[in-house]
Amino acid sequence: QAQLAESGGGSVQAGGSLRLSCVASGFMYSSAYMAWFRQTPGKEREGVAMIYGGRSTTWYADSIQGRFTISQDRAKSTVYLQMNNLKPGDTAMYYCAAYLGPYSDYRDILPIGWYNYWGQGTQVTVPS
Repeated sequence: QAQLAESGGGSVQAGGSLRLSCVASGFMYSSAYMAWFRQTPGKEREGVAMIYGGRSTTWYADSIQGRFTISQDRAKSTVYLQMNNLKPGDTAMYYCAAYLGPYSDYRDILPIGWYNYWGQGTQVTVPS
């Protein structure tokens, strides 16, 4: 049974950093697009960053360019999201997602409807 387990959320002052982790199990990590999404109440879930499990190719949303970095440890089937210079606008529930498919040079983070599996989320709060 496929599972995604996020951790690392919390409350941090503006300008601070957090690193989120997502451990994947039950599917072939190297054939998956691993993505981070975030959502605030009343808003649509927004793609933040994506990485292909079998390569180093990454994609980022324009809103977080230069502040967030997605990375992975294939041996641990784990994807990370390093978040620096956090702002109150980054406050959200952060979700890990996986889409299983062959590599393709997509132009952007894959749409929310494509993903096969989702984690339960981890809350990030940056007080204003």
